[in-house]
Amino acid sequence: MKKSVLPPPAIGVISLIIPGLGHIIAGFWRRGLLVFLSVISMVGILQWRVADLGRRAGTGWPVIVRAFERRTFFVSVVILCILIVWLLAARDAWICAKDRRKRFSGLFLFVLLGFFVQGWNIAEIDPVRLIKEAPEALPPLSRVMWPWKAAITYDEENLVAKAIVLDGEGSAPERPPVVEGEPYLRSDPNVGRMSTRDEDNNLVAGTRITLTGKNFAPNTVTEIWWEDPLGNEYRPREAGEYMFVTTDENGEFSLEMTMPYQLTPPSAQGDAYENTVEARQVFRVGPPKPSEALRLTIARMVETIFMGMMATIFGIVLAIPVSFLAARNIMSASKLTIAFYYITRGILNIIRSIEPLIWALIAVVWVGLGPFAGIVALTLHSIAALGKLYSEAIESIDPGPIEAIESTGATRLQVILFGVIPQMISPFISFSIYRWDINVRMSTVIGLVGGGGIGFLLVQYIRLLDYRSAGIAVWFIAITVAILDYVSAEIRNKLM
Repeated sequence: MKKSVLPPPAIGVISLIIPGLGHIIAGFWRRGLLVFLSVISMVGILQWRVADLGRRAGTGWPVIVRAFERRTFFVSVVILCILIVWLLAARDAWICAKDRRKRFSGLFLFVLLGFFVQGWNIAEIDPVRLIKEAPEALPPLSRVMWPWKAAITYDEENLVAKAIVLDGEGSAPERPPVVEGEPYLRSDPNVGRMSTRDEDNNLVAGTRITLTGKNFAPNTVTEIWWEDPLGNEYRPREAGEYMFVTTDENGEFSLEMTMPYQLTPPSAQGDAYENTVEARQVFRVGPPKPSEALRLTIARMVETIFMGMMATIFGIVLAIPVSFLAARNIMSASKLTIAFYYITRGILNIIRSIEPLIWALIAVVWVGLGPFAGIVALTLHSIAALGKLYSEAIESIDPGPIEAIESTGATRLQVILFGVIPQMISPFISFSIYRWDINVRMSTVIGLVGGGGIGFLLVQYIRLLDYRSAGIAVWFIAITVAILDYVSAEIRNKLM
């Protein structure tokens, strides 16, 4: 390396003014460029973050003041890191100019620290919130982790009996006769006053009534419901608990309750109006059966597996010819073929750089919602990914057999058939099975954007806050992926 045109102290001073410039003058231009870009990036990100925090704080205060009020520690640490990097850059430039070689100076450790602090703040990482809100997240997460209560359902039978209760003054409503074998409910008395509120909004208890039920299912929980004259139903409470009672071995019960509070319906005329009190039993009959959530999950999981399989098959079939066009050792025969090589490589890189979820969004616009859109998205990404893997495997084959076949005067096609393909069977199988695993995993989330499969069902359950049903879908995804991992490993062991 040539000697620097300036003495080391001057190099250090120049880097103190413009970080990295001293390295460049000393001949370490890559190191200097990296230092310069690091400092400029840290300063630019800090400025953007401060302005962003200032906008969030509202108007009325300068941006810097608002930002410091919100993230004083963050801004201080980043500024300190920038200053340390700035100083260490000058020292590192002086050392490089003096010793004519690179030495570890801790410069890039502080660069990483600065970017780490900025990333921590930009991502709004909050461990305190993570721990503090864990108890609130535990109930829904527990339903997701153990959702099997929602996987089984039973046929239900309802037993309902009603009694009329008059609110106000008037003649008692006629009681229906007791019919043998039919559920029966009686209210004593069946005339009284509903609970009200006084001028201080304190609850004034209404008439105390006794409900007597007969001919219900024995030893079964029975819910009490109230219906006002407008047909509005609700479950009355006492001491903060819903009213219910368990029948005895003869299917009978007796329960005392206070006539609940409710606003007088505007349509009520006169001094009294009728309310209906009901005793309802809901109990299981028949054997257990799979719930709708379980049936839908199984159906969508099967759809997901076949989405991954079809995308893998289409991807393999289309990627094999493309891989030969993307292999340099195959396409280096002439300027025309090498041009095809660069074009093919460029197209594969562009397709592969776009995530399957983005391709799924495009496919949904193209072919509509459903699994076909997911297959199109996964196939496009599979062609690009497998094409790259296959082509790299072709480029790394042993050239000996190819040269031997070429020496016999074989054509280009014969060279590929007898010199390239036999060496490619093993890596082709390995890459294809690996891509199948990826496609099955990706097909579980393609549905999040309308690409069909289990993901579409999962996102619907989450939006409806049905965490047990969502948990069933999550469990089936995990079980399916584990099984496919085992199957693919066995296939690989048998064929490799």
